[in-house]
Amino acid sequence: MSVESLLIATRSGGKLRELREFFRGTGMSVIDLEEAGIAPSEAEEDLESADTFEENALAKARYFARLVGRVVVADDSGLEVEALGGRPGVRSKRWSGRVDLAGQALDDANNQRLLQALEGSADRRARYVCVAALVDGSREETFCGTTSGVILGSPRGSGGFGYDPFFLSDELGVTFAEASVVEKERVSHRGRAFRALAEWLQTRR
Repeated sequence: MSVESLLIATRSGGKLRELREFFRGTGMSVIDLEEAGIAPSEAEEDLESADTFEENALAKARYFARLVGRVVVADDSGLEVEALGGRPGVRSKRWSGRVDLAGQALDDANNQRLLQALEGSADRRARYVCVAALVDGSREETFCGTTSGVILGSPRGSGGFGYDPFFLSDELGVTFAEASVVEKERVSHRGRAFRALAEWLQTRR
């Protein structure tokens, strides 16, 4: 399998920063959607409509693989909170319902809803889940990573994105927003999923 130039199929600036740093360490060449000349389209809005991380990740990877005819990697990830029965889960990005928002404003709205939902709850346990998908023609592979922590009542740190300022990592003892990119990648759900993907790829080079 040729893996000289992987397409990272994400519009998320936060994910792209982390994945570029990750793949730089593997020696694999990657390009993003902008570099591939793929403009945003309304069709992309329907790619994360399934009920599982795996289905959503595969849907994104398949869609962009059809457009570019090269090896594509994509992921779907989210936060599962114990006291909320696993919510927001696959709806993590859109949990606030604020379709009019994007970027930091959307993150803020999602975090506000999270804190409201957990108000008065003593159980703050949570985990991040990520499924990374690879599509190369008819070949499809998925890799899952998880990491556990607790949800804080107030944000800490200025790095990361999404729910990171409120997610206190069990393994690091700091929030993902306080951790460096390297520290976060070592224990994060996305780091673990993509590390498994990269290891699989390297055995087939």
